[in-house]
Amino acid sequence: MAAETAALLSCADLCLDIGGVQLVEGLNLSLFPGQSWCLLGRNGVGKTTLLHTLAGLRAAQHGSVWLGAQPLRRLPRKQIARQIALLPQHQQDSFPASVRETVLQGRHPYLHAWQWETAEDHQLVSGFLEQLELASLQQRDIQTLSGGERQRVAIASLLAQQSQVLLLDEPVNHLDIKHRLDLLKTLDRNYRAQGRAILMSLHDVNLAARFCTHALLLLGNGAVRQGPVAEILDAQTLESLYGYPMREITFAAGRAWLPD
Repeated sequence: MAAETAALLSCADLCLDIGGVQLVEGLNLSLFPGQSWCLLGRNGVGKTTLLHTLAGLRAAQHGSVWLGAQPLRRLPRKQIARQIALLPQHQQDSFPASVRETVLQGRHPYLHAWQWETAEDHQLVSGFLEQLELASLQQRDIQTLSGGERQRVAIASLLAQQSQVLLLDEPVNHLDIKHRLDLLKTLDRNYRAQGRAILMSLHDVNLAARFCTHALLLLGNGAVRQGPVAEILDAQTLESLYGYPMREITFAAGRAWLPD
């Protein structure tokens, strides 16, 4: 019998609260190779807090986070950065830098002190600039970019990081329809199809159903639901999640939901 595949990132009995408000209570979650998880819930329910906790940027009130077989809290940040990449909701650019320089920062976890990026690093970055339609902008100052362009630069930097786990906080923010679909296809090609794992917060349920294998729903007051997308997403569950009537539509490509 083949050995059971180990989780890339997991948490056990995780409890999170802010200001006395319970966001997550007793969460047990495991991200396995080849999985793409969507994180769904209303505004303020704790999606960002959970992502930051799983990335090791925030301590939980209770429970533990594991990177493979090791407790996350015991690992040095450089080692974590080689295995987990986090996309925050907002990008802050305090200093001028070119698009290429910014994407190259994704290679910094692999560099030693005072080491410059290698030719292989530049080649890798050039590939992701092409995939995300940024090659023509690579010498542009990031402070001159539109919101959608800046978002694609942030994603390119994370892809260059070549981590095993990708944690994304609203990755399609600022993007038009074409770039939303192109981005999610790129993530699928570079992560799920290569045996890595993704957890991303989304507000578009239909994109989640189309591109994700699993769903984690934050219902409020600490309650969660999780499981395969095909089993867990339905009109009744989404109505409960968002507090609004939903209508399910079935067509050749699958299912979709619209506000009723």
